[in-house]
Amino acid sequence: MRIAVLKFSHETVTFLPYDTTAEDFTYAGSPARGEALLAAEPRSYIGGFVKVAREFAGVELVGIESPLDSRRGSGSGWITAEAFERFTGRMVEELEAQGPFHGVYLSLHGAMGVRGVPRPEAEIARRVRAVVGPKAFIAATFDPHGNEDEEFLRQADMAFTVKYYPHYDSYLQGERAARTLVRAIRGDYRPAHVTVRVPIISPTVLQWTGASPWMDLIQRALTWEAREPDTYVNVFFGFPWSDVPDAGMTFQVLTNGKPELAERIGRDMAETAWRQREALLNSTKVHKIPDGVALARQAVAEGRTPVVLCDHSDRSGSATWLLREILAHRLTRTLVATVADSAAIEALLAKGARPGDAFDMAIGGLADESAGQPVRVTGTIREITQGLRESATLPWVTVDFGEGNVLVLSPYLAQIMEPSLLRRIGLDPEAFDVIAIKSRVHFRRGFDDTGFAKEILLVEPLEPFLGTVRLDGLRYEYLDLKSYYPYGNPSFP
Repeated sequence: MRIAVLKFSHETVTFLPYDTTAEDFTYAGSPARGEALLAAEPRSYIGGFVKVAREFAGVELVGIESPLDSRRGSGSGWITAEAFERFTGRMVEELEAQGPFHGVYLSLHGAMGVRGVPRPEAEIARRVRAVVGPKAFIAATFDPHGNEDEEFLRQADMAFTVKYYPHYDSYLQGERAARTLVRAIRGDYRPAHVTVRVPIISPTVLQWTGASPWMDLIQRALTWEAREPDTYVNVFFGFPWSDVPDAGMTFQVLTNGKPELAERIGRDMAETAWRQREALLNSTKVHKIPDGVALARQAVAEGRTPVVLCDHSDRSGSATWLLREILAHRLTRTLVATVADSAAIEALLAKGARPGDAFDMAIGGLADESAGQPVRVTGTIREITQGLRESATLPWVTVDFGEGNVLVLSPYLAQIMEPSLLRRIGLDPEAFDVIAIKSRVHFRRGFDDTGFAKEILLVEPLEPFLGTVRLDGLRYEYLDLKSYYPYGNPSFP
């Protein structure tokens, strides 16, 4: 039994003013093939898939040359057509050269945006199908922030989507994909599926599955899976930062040869979400940055520390709105982690800066209008570290400033998801009263679920810039916002 393994995963923020090129996916170790690809995600999708697939006798896994994650971080602009064609073309060539295959596993995201390719994940599946033929089975794993309509499962047979946000179960979904794919190849699983789109669009910061009604929606999917053997329910929350025609909420249901059951469950999930649409979009409080900083100062005065101030809206990593307000309010014992500014880091390296040197620079801003203007910070270089990515070409720089404050400069957008990540760059998170970070929901795994933070304040700039919860402030070109609740008056079903 021969199974090909491929990966092309990207969360595309199409409103960013730059493109993601082939060079962004090309660095030491990427693209990867063979065992290097199979070992690329030991704690995520591919890791789970490989572990379970190799528990079956007679299974041969073939790692097809694939790009790993973009060096730009967790989200970047439109992927160029040239980059998409280069990598998918190489995948197809290798599939043809190393075939035939009984099955294919695709490690995808779902929110990929490619210039000139409306549904890139479905296009990848279509090209793979053209090579492996109609008898081979194609299974994929996805992030819940995918924008997927029925086209993907027209080309592929099975899909398995992470349920939790933060994404705790990516390894588990890889395991499910492997087990079901092998069963399908053996004739023990006959995929029957349905896809149901619901005209709801929501900012990702509201989609935290640790609170109702998002929690309840996921629990309903889990209940269906527990109740009906061999049934899998995917909930795509959607990703509104990709200006693509199939954005928004989608449900997929996969059964073992029971199309009527798939239809019934899909309808139930979709109607449940539609009934809860108002609550879904009002599940999380978001403050304007000046108000959030004032509330943080009040929480510190009342002893509710540490406070997490989270600018959920910054998609470039370069935004300075929160840093500017922290300086204006003269907060003390505050950690700002991070402001992205590769040019500032390069300038420091060029002049041979070392820990202990004076620091006086205007940093951040200018990436686009949502980043604001650079902010001048004076202090002392504390440390120059490797940062959190081994593939990064630039280090991170920490700077002491003000009264017990620390600024972290990173070369790209960095979501500090857990206090342990701060310790990796030489900082003690418990030494600060306020920790200012940039993340939507992922930070809750380390700061909220553990009880570490005593107060959590989500903030965004006064104007509805890129990343705002006010999606009608964005300039959509391919997506008709009025076709979605709450911006229009769509009917459902």
